[in-house]
Amino acid sequence: MPKCIGVGLKLPHRLPISASVYPCSCSYSITSAVGSVPNLAKVLSKWSCGGRAPRRLVLGLGASFWAQLMNMSGAVGGKAFTASARLKSGPSFEEILKNVNWPEQIPYKPEDFQRYDESSDTLFYESPRFVTHIDDPAIAALTKYYSKVFPPSNSPGVSMLDMCSSWVSHFPPGYKQERVVGMGMNEEELKANPVLTEYVVQDLNVNPKLPFEDNSFDVITNVVSVDYINKPIDVFKEMCRILKPGGLAIISFSNRCFWTKAISIWTSTGDADHGLIVGSYFHYAGGFEPPQGVDISPNPGRSDPMYIVCSRKLSAV
Repeated sequence: MPKCIGVGLKLPHRLPISASVYPCSCSYSITSAVGSVPNLAKVLSKWSCGGRAPRRLVLGLGASFWAQLMNMSGAVGGKAFTASARLKSGPSFEEILKNVNWPEQIPYKPEDFQRYDESSDTLFYESPRFVTHIDDPAIAALTKYYSKVFPPSNSPGVSMLDMCSSWVSHFPPGYKQERVVGMGMNEEELKANPVLTEYVVQDLNVNPKLPFEDNSFDVITNVVSVDYINKPIDVFKEMCRILKPGGLAIISFSNRCFWTKAISIWTSTGDADHGLIVGSYFHYAGGFEPPQGVDISPNPGRSDPMYIVCSRKLSAV
């Protein structure tokens, strides 16, 4: 885990190297130090008004650290902001998606979905990585959450999709359904995943169209991968299309990522912002109930944080 130095900033143990997982800027959460979460347009204004530092490698340190250091140098939107490993001030993670005043138009620019490394994702994921990208306590917290919200094991007719899947899905031990589809980038990893009954290899950043029939799935999961999707509204629209009415979509994330492959809007913002970003994907995709945020972090400040943003497909869609 990161070590603490000076004014609440936390640095990773090691310098980022290619193909390594390390803390994204969400390790340095930017949260409003006073008041409640304002209109989303104001929250997002720092991304669209030049408040983001250039995403470049500086002196061998991660761009996320320097972006957060730059952000700390002054107030954003007239409010004081703090950098911390957790949400220490302002609204809780659960509160940030309550009664959000969403802008009428999607408040993003194309450059918000650009990445430091725009080379082929197929090449990046060509070699299998049989590792976990969050620590054991975070995995246990996610598995516990799944056990509470998943349909009972072996429920007749239940189908599930693990999007951006790999060799492990963090489902509860022994959990089974007649159909559990994995969609990912590396076939060797997907073949090794014991909970999957079938899999699809597909790069969503090239083709966001999901190869499934309408109203096919009861649950869609996505673990620590939403930060890599560069066409998120298209993907979330597809998620809505293939979910059954009332079907549940669970997007989970922490503060670890391959920073060169994560989108700019993610690496230059913090935990609370990430909740709003994912919530906005549900909102602007349409067809979902108002998204909810859940903080399932097991050991605040001592292990990887873990957050959920989830929503159900509207029954009338």
